Amino acid sequence: MFKICASCLSTELKLVEFSEPGIFNYSTLLLSEDKDVLYVGAREAIFELRMTNVSIKNNKVQWKVPENHMTMCIVKGKSKETDCLNYIRVLQVLDDKRLYVCGTHAFQPVCHYLSLKDFSLEGPAEDGRGKCSFDPSQSFTTVMVDGELYSGTSYNFLGSEPIISRYSLSQSLLRTEYSTSWLNEPSFVFADVIREGKNSADGEDDKIYYFFTEVSVEYEFFGKLLIPRIARVCKGDLGGQRTLQKKWTSFLKAKLVCSMPELNFVFNVVTDVFILKTADWRETVIYGVFTSQWGNVGLSAVCAYDMLSVENVFSKGKYMQKATVEQSHTKWVRYNGITPHPSPRSCNSSLHLPDKTLQFVKDHPLLEDPVLPIGNGPKLITKDVSYTQIAVERVQALDNNVYDVIFTGTDKGLLHKSVVYDGLVHTVEEIQLLHKSEPIKTLLLSSQGTRSLYAGSDSGVVQSPTAFCDKYPSCSDCILTRDPYCAWDPDSSTCVNIFHTQGLTHRNLIQSLNGDADKCPSVSAY
Repeated sequence: MFKICASCLSTELKLVEFSEPGIFNYSTLLLSEDKDVLYVGAREAIFELRMTNVSIKNNKVQWKVPENHMTMCIVKGKSKETDCLNYIRVLQVLDDKRLYVCGTHAFQPVCHYLSLKDFSLEGPAEDGRGKCSFDPSQSFTTVMVDGELYSGTSYNFLGSEPIISRYSLSQSLLRTEYSTSWLNEPSFVFADVIREGKNSADGEDDKIYYFFTEVSVEYEFFGKLLIPRIARVCKGDLGGQRTLQKKWTSFLKAKLVCSMPELNFVFNVVTDVFILKTADWRETVIYGVFTSQWGNVGLSAVCAYDMLSVENVFSKGKYMQKATVEQSHTKWVRYNGITPHPSPRSCNSSLHLPDKTLQFVKDHPLLEDPVLPIGNGPKLITKDVSYTQIAVERVQALDNNVYDVIFTGTDKGLLHKSVVYDGLVHTVEEIQLLHKSEPIKTLLLSSQGTRSLYAGSDSGVVQSPTAFCDKYPSCSDCILTRDPYCAWDPDSSTCVNIFHTQGLTHRNLIQSLNGDADKCPSVSAY
């Protein structure tokens, strides 16, 4: 199922770094490959850095909290030094000239437009409730899709009203029903769009998928049992006419399984997700990193899911419903009744759905069928490591085969690089990405241009190449690493990155992803 490398690379590496004195929490990153820049949202500041070298700062704007807002925050019992500052949590491209940015703003979230022409905040501030978290330590997610902001966050100061919403200039806020059967204390980690509606003019078949961990409603347990979820809404959803007015009519959620059935062990907390998109949405693969809510186990896992399996669960899975048993105790059981027509599963025009269908949607947001991982188990399991972030790149090696390369960031500032070979995963290297032993909070990947990784943490931003081929001094070292980026060049007697070898003929390069060092030229004995 998995392998851990015997001698991972952990030597001193030349990494490019960025931070500024007095600025902390560089945890919101946005890559703009067409503009060759990396936008960074930190505490009370937004930066524009050069993508090819993040130590070079193009622009900066400060965004502080007014005194009266800070006073209100302190009166409500929050810390002046930490909570009552402005943590930039949302950075999204609105159009060629502007970003849409939101900050926690002393527990009163606020959003603004950031002009890229002069890198300044413009226009009046907007209410950030439902778009951005109040609490800087609270997990949440956003994605901008065709000028509309989709968020998973909390709608109130106490963090007790979770919401999945869509905000756009042309329509009022569309949101989830406030009900524990829809969302029960969720921790949101990721959201993205899967484009399915290429044949429809308005892309109404496009789906936005959310990933989060929440407290289970369907299992009886002595404590709060956590469950990883995948939920989806239709991009064309406009809410109901009478029932579910300004609420999602397409919201559905399912359990995301990542477990070792042979050991009866379940990874039930999802910490991050990466969607490896392909030209045909059906071939898309979802990668997630998981841990267990019982932290003393010390295991992390990577599970992968194919999009067709996800689609199958959402289009054909059995619904669940509430059933009242003794002493009015509520239990969730399979719904065996008739599903109304038109079906709530399809991305129909929601304003034309009858009340009977909408009431069914309101009462049946949960599916019984789970989304199972490829191979029915984790691709990768590690001990005494907590994975916090994941990014995946699909690369073509010299054997013309395509390999998925998995980059995982840890809570101790480490980066693991692993490659999937015939269903087995081999960890190629481990590097200390951050100076401090602190969590990697964001991990972005540029697979064009720079072929770099960008990691955000509390103390700064680090840029790393996706491969360190030149660190391997001999042919056998280069080959035995089994890194699809690296090959031995016998002409220069160096280990080279095959994606940086323009002008070099690949015919001369030596690469063996099964680790066959016999292909190396024999060393003459003197």
